Amino acid sequence: MRLADKLNGKKVLVTGVTGFVGEALLHRIIGELPGTTVVAIIRPKGSLKGTDRMAQLLKKDIFKPFYGEGTPYADAEALSAARVQVVEGDLADVPALPTDLDIVVHCAGDVSFDPPIHEAFTTNVLGTKSLLERIDESRQGSDRRIHYVHISTAYTAGRRRGAIPEAPVDHTVDWRTEAEAGMAMKARVEGMSRSSAMLAKFRKDSEKLHRRAGHLTAAADTERRRTEWVAKKLVETGTERARSLGWTDCYTFTKALGERVVEEFAGKLPTSIVRPAIIESAVQSPHPGWIEGFKMAEPLILAYGRGELPEFPASPDSVVEIIPVDHVVGAICAVMATEPELSKPEYYHVSSGARNPLTFEQLYAGVRAYFSQHPFDLGERGAVRLPVWKFPGGDSVESMLRYGERAHKIADHIITHVPRGERTRKYARELDVQKRRIDFLRRYMDLYSEYAQAELQFIDDNVLALHNALEGDDREKFWCDTSIVDWQHYLQEVHCPSVTDSLRRLDVVRKKRNKALAESAGTLKKVTPADDAEIIAAFDMDGTLLSSNVIETYLWMRLPELDSHQRYGEIGAMLRKLPKLIAAERKDRGTFLRTIYRRYEGADLEELNRIVDEVLAEHVLERLSGDAVRRIREHKAAGHRTILITGAVRPLTRPLRPLFDEIVAADLAVDDRGRCTGFLTGPPLVGESRAAWIKHRARGTNIDLSKSYAYADSHSDLPMLTTVGNPVAVSPDVSLFRAARAARWQIVDWKTPSTSSRLEIPGVNAR
Repeated sequence: MRLADKLNGKKVLVTGVTGFVGEALLHRIIGELPGTTVVAIIRPKGSLKGTDRMAQLLKKDIFKPFYGEGTPYADAEALSAARVQVVEGDLADVPALPTDLDIVVHCAGDVSFDPPIHEAFTTNVLGTKSLLERIDESRQGSDRRIHYVHISTAYTAGRRRGAIPEAPVDHTVDWRTEAEAGMAMKARVEGMSRSSAMLAKFRKDSEKLHRRAGHLTAAADTERRRTEWVAKKLVETGTERARSLGWTDCYTFTKALGERVVEEFAGKLPTSIVRPAIIESAVQSPHPGWIEGFKMAEPLILAYGRGELPEFPASPDSVVEIIPVDHVVGAICAVMATEPELSKPEYYHVSSGARNPLTFEQLYAGVRAYFSQHPFDLGERGAVRLPVWKFPGGDSVESMLRYGERAHKIADHIITHVPRGERTRKYARELDVQKRRIDFLRRYMDLYSEYAQAELQFIDDNVLALHNALEGDDREKFWCDTSIVDWQHYLQEVHCPSVTDSLRRLDVVRKKRNKALAESAGTLKKVTPADDAEIIAAFDMDGTLLSSNVIETYLWMRLPELDSHQRYGEIGAMLRKLPKLIAAERKDRGTFLRTIYRRYEGADLEELNRIVDEVLAEHVLERLSGDAVRRIREHKAAGHRTILITGAVRPLTRPLRPLFDEIVAADLAVDDRGRCTGFLTGPPLVGESRAAWIKHRARGTNIDLSKSYAYADSHSDLPMLTTVGNPVAVSPDVSLFRAARAARWQIVDWKTPSTSSRLEIPGVNAR
């Protein structure tokens, strides 16, 4: 009998129907098994019910041939109503199941190689147990035999070598004990992360980067670091526990324990366990190259094509156990039509290495041949230069990677401590690209090195027997004999074109976006405010509008009123204190400013104002960036309120008053004689204080911060920039440059007029 006849009238429950294998299985059942009804467990997602998600699934291109003109079903909704019954729920809380099921295919599971340990147990072990209990419950009071088909992985064999039979995995690990320990690990790791020692480490690391921006910014980053540490630790714990017991990772470990759960229920339910190897794109059905999402090989193929995978820790003659998804689905359909005995589970390896092995050297040759003919284009730099793999071995690749990590760490420390500038940002950008590559290599080397160096041969006699038993045209519809696959044709004509197509289209979009960003970098972004709303444009001064810093501007202000002897003494004192001042500025900008402004003690405030008006004004305006002035005037022309927010003392802002509607600056406190005391009338507006001022200014008014602007050059101004909807990083330092790139903010370089000199001190050099 053909499979369509054997499975005619059967009701098949499928879990994981929205996943890669589940979707392909649904497609095959609807298309080739017309008398079979599908029951799908689908969990609601956000506001979408399970039925809505099924409707969305059936509107995908691969299902469109099954409905519309000339088909039995008018649209996706009609197809769903006729062929699919949706049960809302998930493996964390399996709902009651229909009582008339004939077959259950359990495709759902956590397929990540490095899941947090508690999540892996929740899905792959406890979720499987919950489903089996519901299946058993649905048949109570009847003699119905429900065939349970469990989709596992061939790599439940773990770190064994040699031939792996289609049989239970030989181990004595108690799944109940491991599940209890794994589920308890989340609370344990959370507790560890909240210890005083760990919290102190997270806080110090955050404050080292964010102290200048403010304590709350550092606190938010501290919590981010803690939660990331928890997630990383849960992954590491799962990996180490798996390897301590003989498995490659937490995924294969929990899938193996899930099989133990299934085997315990085999006395109640006829059971089949299907173990696919590495599932990749389709050879033929739904169409050649069909794939959903990135699987195991795709990130590596794409990285190689981009020239970012210099080596791989595999032996050239090791076998890559790749299996096209349509072969897996064909095998599942054939297994569904079998009738295993109670207490005697049947096992099926859906793999390729036993009869049609693909070695890493062949894989490399096929992928390289494809990219040699169809290279990625890097624009002005031309085609990507493809790496030449020598297969030096895992230890050599690991040494190379560690060297790259150390070198990057040193270079990154240097780049964050040298003076800012366009060249510095260029190096920082290149370092960031290298860091992404190194992180990519580290992640995939850690994940895949075990698979790349595995010496397993999965026996697939049972699957071959299934294929040979297929009758008529079923061998074309449900083929599961991988010996017919031409790997070089598959790699070069089917798989690589499929996995690179989406990235090539994304590259086109990215290039257009980057071009648009480059063209608009020097222009004011046009926004439309809400009715009666006001838009502000807040500007920092030092480093943003002017090529200056607090120490420079102090010397501008202070030296003209001193005699020559006092000037040399003041300059000498500042030079001696410069290292401490730089360290203080990196630690706390508010304290740094107060230290500088203490040196104004005894100065006459009116005299300072006179010096600015008569001596410094021209020099300040010469230092003012023409790009900055144009941008300020554009804001004024657009009806925006321009505000200067600076930690500089107010006298120094006097030349800029015509440009701004409002100036917020540091006010020097004076005694009853008008002499500066060395203190300020209030705390300087730096870091989070600027953000608080802007929020307070907007509170109770009609200012629309989501449409407003802020301009700054320093990482300390990160809180102010994040307060508005249109932040702009102006000639930023490395830390702000990286934050702006990550957030996709506008980044501009406002050049200082070349006529000004950093060594010129107005009112002094001319004498």
